[in-house]
Amino acid sequence: MKPLSRRQALALGVAGAGAIAIGGGGLLLAQAPFRPETGGRLKEPVVLSNRGTVLNVRLEAAPAAVTVAGRPASVAAYNGSLPGPTLRLRPGDRLHATLVNGLGAPTNLHVHGLHVSPSGNGDNSFVRVEPGASFDYEYVLPANHPSGTFWYHPHHHGSVADQLAAGLYGAIIVEDLEEVPVTRERLLLVSDISLTGTGSLRPPSTAEQMSGREGETVMVNGQVRPVLSATSGDRERWRIINACPARYLRLQMEGSQLQVLAIDGRSLVTPAQLEEFLLAPGNRADLLVELVDGTTILRAAPYDRGSMTGMMGRGRAAVSRPIDLLTVTTGGPPHSGLPPVPGTRGLRDLRKEPVVARRRLDFSMGMGSGMSPDGIQFTINGKEFDAGRIDEIVSVGSVEEWTLTNSSPMDHPLHLHVWPVQIIEKGRAPTGPTLQDVVNIPARGEVKILVSFDDFPGRTVFHCHILDHEDMGMMGVIEAR
Repeated sequence: MKPLSRRQALALGVAGAGAIAIGGGGLLLAQAPFRPETGGRLKEPVVLSNRGTVLNVRLEAAPAAVTVAGRPASVAAYNGSLPGPTLRLRPGDRLHATLVNGLGAPTNLHVHGLHVSPSGNGDNSFVRVEPGASFDYEYVLPANHPSGTFWYHPHHHGSVADQLAAGLYGAIIVEDLEEVPVTRERLLLVSDISLTGTGSLRPPSTAEQMSGREGETVMVNGQVRPVLSATSGDRERWRIINACPARYLRLQMEGSQLQVLAIDGRSLVTPAQLEEFLLAPGNRADLLVELVDGTTILRAAPYDRGSMTGMMGRGRAAVSRPIDLLTVTTGGPPHSGLPPVPGTRGLRDLRKEPVVARRRLDFSMGMGSGMSPDGIQFTINGKEFDAGRIDEIVSVGSVEEWTLTNSSPMDHPLHLHVWPVQIIEKGRAPTGPTLQDVVNIPARGEVKILVSFDDFPGRTVFHCHILDHEDMGMMGVIEAR
C-alpha cells in the first residue's frame, strides 16, 4: 500500500495506524480491496431544525468509526455520522454553527450555495481553525433567500479534497414558503470514498490527484445501492447532492424521464422533462419522480470528463464507470392523483439588465513548478491561487458578463461562492432564466454567464470544483466593494 504523503497526513489528521504501514498479514489485508455489502433500506441523516428563527448547531469534525455498507470503516465525519446532520432553515433565519476541530490538521466550514456574507464569521473561506480549537460561524439568510437544496463541507486550501473524501459533508435545506404537492420528500446525498481491506482511508495516487480522485465505493447517504420502497402513483421530491470530490453524475432512471424542479437550490420556471441529467461535482438537483409499479434503478451512466494523457503522457482517461445508485421498489394500491406542480413566476432574468463589465477567465493546466505533486500547474488566467492577492474586483449591485474558457483537456466546473450565476451561452442559450452556483466548462470549451453581485461586500473565492485541482492552485480571489 502506498503510504500517505506528508501533505495528506497533515491535511487529514485522521490516518490512524490502519492507513499507515502495517506489518505481515495486516499489510496484505490493508492492500486488499474493500468489499462492501449492498442493499438495505435507504436511511437519511439526522435532521437539525430551527426553533423560531435561529438554528444553533455544534459540528465536530473528527475521526469516526462508522459502518459503510455493512463493513467497519475509519473515516472523518461531522458529529460522528456519515453524512453529517442535515440542517433545515427558512428564508430570513439565522444559523449559528460552532465548528469544533477534532482533526489533527486545520479545517474550516463552507456553506455551499447559500447567499450569505463572506466576511468575518460568515461564509469566510480564509478562516483557519486549528486542531483542538473551535470557531463560531454566524450566517444570516436574507428574507428573500431562495428555498432549495444546499450543503456544507470543509474549505481550508490544500486539504479540501482530502477532508471531503474522508467523509466531511452534510446537507442544508432551505424550506419552501409554499408547499410543493408531493407525497414524500427524500434527501439523496451521493459521495464516494476509497478504503483499504481493513476499512482505513486509502490515499490517492499522484495520477488520481492530477485527474481528480474518484472514490472506489460510491454511496447514497453513506450506503451502497440502498433500496427505496414506495407506493405506485406516488410523486416524490428527491433532493440529490453531488458531494464527490471529482465524480460527475450523469443521472438516468430506467423506464422513466426525470423531471427537474430545481438546480443548485434555484427553481426552474416549470419542471423540465429530461432523459438524463448531469450533476458536476458540487451541483444539486431537485427531481420530481412519478413512481410506477415495479422495480427500477437510479443510475449514474458513464461520463467522459477528458483526460491528462496528452500532457507528457501523464494521467489516465477520466471516464467514469456506470454506477447503480439505488433500487426503487413500488407496489400496493395506487394513491390518488396529486395536483400539477405549479410553475415559478417572477424569476429574475439578468439578460434584461445592464452589464457594467465583462471579464474572461481561462482555466488551464500546464507544465511548470506548480503546487501539484509532480509540478503541473493548475491555473486561472495563468495564475495559481494566492490568498494574499485579489484577482478580481467587482462593484456591489452590479451585473457582469463572464466568459469562461477551458484551454485544458479536461472538464472544469466553476464554483463561485456567495453569488449564483446565470448561463447565457453554452452551445445554445437556455429558454428561461436558470441560476446555479456550479457551471461545468467542457474541455477546450467556452461558457458565458451573467453574475449579479447583490447584497454583500467582502472577499471570497471562485475555483474549480474538482477539489484536487482547487487544492493545487485552480482558484482565485474576488472582492466586492
